[in-house]
Amino acid sequence: MSTSNDLLSNSSANKSSMIKTPSSKFIFWLVLFAMILLATNMRAPIVALGSIAPVVQDALGISETEIGWLGAVPMLAFAIGALIAPSIGKRFGLENTLIVMVALLTFGMVLRSVVPTWLGFLTGTVMLTLAIGFANTLAAPIIKQRTPKNIPLVTGLFSLTMTIGAGIVAGVVLPLSEWVGWQWAIGGWSIFGVFALILWIFLRIRLGSSNHQPIPTSATTSAKISIWRSAFGWQIAMFMGIQSLLYYTVASFLPSILVSKGMSAVNAGQMGAVFQFMAPLAILIVTWLINRGRPIQALAITAASFNVIGILGLSYASTDLAWLWSGFMGAGCSAIFTLSMMLFSLRTYTTNQSSELSGMAQFVGYLVAFFGPLGTGWLHEATDSWDLPLLLILILMIINVGLAWLVSRPVMVDGQKA
Repeated sequence: MSTSNDLLSNSSANKSSMIKTPSSKFIFWLVLFAMILLATNMRAPIVALGSIAPVVQDALGISETEIGWLGAVPMLAFAIGALIAPSIGKRFGLENTLIVMVALLTFGMVLRSVVPTWLGFLTGTVMLTLAIGFANTLAAPIIKQRTPKNIPLVTGLFSLTMTIGAGIVAGVVLPLSEWVGWQWAIGGWSIFGVFALILWIFLRIRLGSSNHQPIPTSATTSAKISIWRSAFGWQIAMFMGIQSLLYYTVASFLPSILVSKGMSAVNAGQMGAVFQFMAPLAILIVTWLINRGRPIQALAITAASFNVIGILGLSYASTDLAWLWSGFMGAGCSAIFTLSMMLFSLRTYTTNQSSELSGMAQFVGYLVAFFGPLGTGWLHEATDSWDLPLLLILILMIINVGLAWLVSRPVMVDGQKA
């Protein structure tokens, strides 16, 4: 009798296992589509505000400083997310945490539209950017755990979707606002959040939770150094931080700056799209050149110089070439971000060191970037001109050329030669 029961039990277990264990191909496609849907929500709510900032400012009756706060919130939220997401994801499961964050992101987008006040817009922005900060951190370990043989492909498509989605939103949100109103134009994108939420819940049910699968870390470290005491660590943190400061300041204020110089609001919004659309092109070119053996230092200095040229043109040249200056800045920011991500691995000895360096650089970098939109908005309001904030940003971009030279030298995180 017991033998018969055992056989039935084993048969049932095997049958259950066959039902619950999907094929690797199914997992790949499910995770890929889930990551792509997630990516559509990762940058669109942020860049949408930059393209429609003058309209929102008039509708809500808020100041340049308050608009600056809305542009500065993402960096602070990203920094907080970088600190706490790993521990929360480990405790409650990566997918469980991400599902809650996708729901929070979607709710934040809706809140900004249905509560058209300064406090409502700020609250919604805090919610959705904190959720994006979590997603920034949790995306990589989920890709690594669920699709370990396709990490470059899934990560590449995830990044590409973020940048292309941001470019599309930057270009169409202002014309869309003239057709359906600014609230629908900025909140309608929440439908993608709903789709992402449904797919991630299905993924969680179908694949289970990964809270019992700890994120892989290096068992031993060959170089016992503190990343926070590393000169290279601080150099690359500031390198990323100044780049992020430019990116989020331009994303927040580029249309407003161009409108003040006589460009129409629609054309100014399209320059934001040019800025965003340069990202995928720059990422593809940088990756191809690195694979072809081109020196990282030359690429890093070139990328940082692009930002200098872009700010110079935006500040002192004609708006007839605004597309060129926007393109230079878009390419420079994207290339610097891509090179920094590569250097996290190339200039460290172990996976654990790479993770620590990445966490430190993103935390410090986003804190630096936090003051970009906030300070720019405050200085513009105080001086009634864009000249001083643009001059200060130009000085920072010149400093970043020097940092580009430092971080791209063949030197490891502990100062030893690579």
